[in-house]
Amino acid sequence: MIPPFDTIFAVPLSCEDCIKSVSESLYKLNGISNVSADLKAQLIHITGTTAPSSILSAIQDTGRDAILRGSGKAESAAVCILETHASSTTDNVRGLIRMVQVSPTMTVLDMTLRGVKSGTYKVTVRESGDISRGAASTGGVWDAVAAKAASPPRAAKGVFGTIEVGNGGLGSVFLDRPIQIWEMIGRGIVVSRKEGDFEREDPDTFVGVVARSAGVWDNDKTVCSCSGKTVWEERKEQTSKGML
Repeated sequence: MIPPFDTIFAVPLSCEDCIKSVSESLYKLNGISNVSADLKAQLIHITGTTAPSSILSAIQDTGRDAILRGSGKAESAAVCILETHASSTTDNVRGLIRMVQVSPTMTVLDMTLRGVKSGTYKVTVRESGDISRGAASTGGVWDAVAAKAASPPRAAKGVFGTIEVGNGGLGSVFLDRPIQIWEMIGRGIVVSRKEGDFEREDPDTFVGVVARSAGVWDNDKTVCSCSGKTVWEERKEQTSKGML
């Protein structure tokens, strides 16, 4: 059973009716135990066991956009942006994996793909975070050698399962694994319809590197110190590139 965890979203809110509309939409989701809002700060705080991507969709169903500002406790969250390295494509971003460690022995993974061919995609964490040649330079599956040598043999930590993508090019899965966030930081994640022998020019193989992301209350910026853009201006750019 997944323990409840916290997520915070920035949401444009102008009045109490806005808060009521968003809250009602969120409480329709399975796994939501509490929703609170800060009208002045334009933040929605959710506690539960629901995938962040499902929360985002529920907020967007009210006609508002939302930006995930933090998940879980400090240093318990991570993210991986999935891109194709094929030179034939211009819109390289194909998906996103959000990760939150919800207990000492469990991490939940919220994986989404968009704009890809239909089919079954295998998700694996790799030994290396080298993506200079796309998935081809990420090494073997993380923990595969040790898992095979164990007595009895066990499943490798780096095998995360599959994502099913329908004819509309969308796919998502929310699952949990007995791993810790720190074990994955800096590793590559490959999502592909192939088992191995990855090729950089394969447009159906996506790769990214796991990086830490903000926990709840860790991220209070409203303007990026690098670009000078507001978080909503950044959000507009990200969605235009395929970010979910």
